[in-house]
Order: sequence, then structure tokens, then C-alpha cells
Amino acid sequence: MAGLVLRVKTKSGQKVVSGLAAHDKVSQLKTKLAELTGVPVAALHVLAGFPPKPVDLDAADTTIEHTGIISGDTLIVEEKQIIFNGHEQKFNDFGRSHIVDQESFTNSPGVLMRKVVPADNSCLFTSVGYVLNGKVDTTCASFMREIIANAVAADPEEYSDAFLGRPNSEYCKWILKSDSWGGAIELSILSKFYGLEIAVIDSINAIINRFGEDQHYAQRVFLIFDGIHYDPLYLEPLDGGSIQTIFPTEDEKILLEAAQLAKEARSSRQYTDVQKFTLICNDCKIRLNGQMAAQQHAKDTGHMNFGEIAA
Repeated sequence: MAGLVLRVKTKSGQKVVSGLAAHDKVSQLKTKLAELTGVPVAALHVLAGFPPKPVDLDAADTTIEHTGIISGDTLIVEEKQIIFNGHEQKFNDFGRSHIVDQESFTNSPGVLMRKVVPADNSCLFTSVGYVLNGKVDTTCASFMREIIANAVAADPEEYSDAFLGRPNSEYCKWILKSDSWGGAIELSILSKFYGLEIAVIDSINAIINRFGEDQHYAQRVFLIFDGIHYDPLYLEPLDGGSIQTIFPTEDEKILLEAAQLAKEARSSRQYTDVQKFTLICNDCKIRLNGQMAAQQHAKDTGHMNFGEIAA
């Protein structure tokens, strides 16, 4: 029987697993993944497919074939947090239970709500991580930045200097920095990578920008943007059950709720006036008032690393 060849994506980069066959046990796959990634077997969290869904690796005696994994698949390997309580080993809270697969979608009543994530220049990436995994994990930012840098570097024609507003190679170095903000370019790449539509509620203009809409993906997630900061949205069920962060794209009801939320956010001024907020240039430490001043400074100096500070 031909061997399996699997591509593995982690926060530290991409690797390849070989030397296994479809009839081998899941326990053997877990051992291989642990050796390759450095993640302890007990802490492995593996996703596969588009959009990525958790792979059940708990039945160690089950064959790899039985999990649905086939040669050529891409596995995303993450690490669960482990804590020790005396001699008892247990996992930390990974966030509330959330609905992630098509079969679990429900029409039960609920309220679309915002989950506040840290304002650390990586809020876009943390927000995308939340709607995928149901937990706030700031460590996912570096992994997503690498995804974006690799995609841009691999297609200099699509991601031209003119499109990026700077040389392709310079952009790739810039986006890998922890203090670089993400926006439309980064959202479009993440939408394509994860195979789902990312709908962003713009609370300044009370509109929804849908990244990946033209790809007709089966599933959709929601973020909200206030001019500076991104937060993820989730459906809080009225019955107190599992939250929902991923929705079928044919669900027009939730899209209408998101549109209403955009209007409410704008009317209650839940946004940042980008002409009045204060930025600091991380390169030369000069303070700048408003977006236009920052743009002019970037044009005059070539500095492009900005952070928001209290006015």
C-alpha cells in the first residue's frame, strides 16, 4: 500500500509527514506529529479540510484512514495549553464550546454579540482565530502573519508593488512584525487560506464588507471593525448552549442581524474617528494626530510602523 504524504502547518512554518500508511494507527500519527512539531502528544489539536475542522485523534487504535485523512491532505497542528494540579494533568479552558461543523448548525434563537480581544496590533488575527477555534489565543497571530507573507511572496504579479503600496519583499518583512496592523489585504488572504467568507461589520459606515464573497464558500464568519480595532462576533444562544461562530453562507437571517448590528454601532458611535486619534511612529517615536498625518509622515520618511496611543 502506498505511503501517506501529509503537509503539516504550524505556527513555526510548514513541514511534511511521511513514512506512514493509511492502515497505520492514529497513535502512530500522533507520535509522528509530536516528533515533527515539538507539541506533546497529549496537547495535540489537529484540524484538516476547508474550512479546517478538528480531527478526532482520541481513538488511538483507529486507523488513520478511518479519520478521513488521505495522502496529500494539509493538517493544521496547534497546541492545547496544559496545566498541572497536583499529580492530575488536565487541559486549560480553551474557550466555550462552540459549533464548528455543518451538521451542528442550528436555528435556535440567539443574540449576535462581540467578543473583545486585546488591542495589541494583532487584533485582526486574534479575532480570526477566535471565530475558528472559539477561544482568544493571541499566539495565533504569528502563524497567520506567516500565511500572509508566504502568499504574497509566492504571487508577486497579483501582489504587485503598486497593489501593496510598497515593494513586495518589503511588505513581507513588514507584515511579519508584531506591531504591523492587518486590514483588507490580509483578510482576503486569510479568507482564501481557510476557505470561508469573512464578513466585516464596518461600524463607521454601517456596512458589511464581505471577503471571499465571490468564491461562494459554504461558510461565513463575522468580525466588527471600529476604524482601528477588530473584534470577533458570535451567536449567544438564549438557551445557554454552545456559542456559534461559523455560519452557513445561505443563512440570510444572521446576515440581516449583522447588518442591523452595523447600524446600531454607527448610531451609538461605537467607532474611532480616524482623523482625531493619536498615533506614534514606532520607527522614530514621533506623535501624529490622525490618519492623514500618519499617511503624510509615511510618504515623507518611508516609516510605516504605527501604533495607537492615548491622546
